[in-house]
Amino acid sequence: MRHPVVMGNWKLNGSKEMVSGLIKGLDAALNGVEGVDVAIAPPVMYLDLAEQLLSKANSKANSKANSKANSKANSKANSKIILGSQNVDLHNNGAFTGDISPAMLKEFGASHIIIGHSERREYHNESDEFVAKKFAFLKENGLTPVLCIGESEAQNEAGETVAVCARQIDAVINTQGVEALNGAIIAYEPIWAIGTGKAATADDAQRIHAAIRAHIAEKSEEVAKNVVIQYGGSVKPENAAAYFAQPDIDGALVGGAALDAESFAAIAKAAAEAKN
Repeated sequence: MRHPVVMGNWKLNGSKEMVSGLIKGLDAALNGVEGVDVAIAPPVMYLDLAEQLLSKANSKANSKANSKANSKANSKANSKIILGSQNVDLHNNGAFTGDISPAMLKEFGASHIIIGHSERREYHNESDEFVAKKFAFLKENGLTPVLCIGESEAQNEAGETVAVCARQIDAVINTQGVEALNGAIIAYEPIWAIGTGKAATADDAQRIHAAIRAHIAEKSEEVAKNVVIQYGGSVKPENAAAYFAQPDIDGALVGGAALDAESFAAIAKAAAEAKN
């Protein structure tokens, strides 16, 4: 059975003070929330700080939960926020100035790695084939790929949305087999809705998610049934519940709203409530 995942992509935002305040705020706001996996992807500069803060929060929660006097009251106290990253390289070491390896990400506790984001595809010319290689290398290193797919506004208006998404997924399937999607996450993000304030309606998002799942089912119904497909693109507390009520939307990849603890926690809670 699929389990919803709500992940915050912090993009190029942050400071030591911001990271500390946001993680502490999230840990408090998510206390006792169950039924949803919550992940954050800060800039790589802050992975060490984030890991330390999350470890401290989890140790404190576990200590309380293990206390006989508080075991019942705190049995759901540990939110266990998952640490992720926004990018990865195709090598674990070598002469690749400025790049970040899977081995490095693992050492700092990151497990869910975003690849194929439209900003990487556009600003860094990352092709479908290049993204598929990253996908394979993450799986080889025991990390969870969060594969972003989605169409531009022009492609949407031309009715090419499903074809674009299928092509981006097939770059993985055709080189690694459909089973490679097991344990991975797909994030459908219409490019025209990222950071614009625009958003697909819940019905439209469901239609695309269902089409993506049907496309995967052509290769394997079992993989299609179990793969997590998030929605991304101006997801906010005000519209989150409508998305999560849809049968094929399994959480969200959140941008701007992930930079506010209260807003991001509200989205995660909406996912938990909708899927429980």
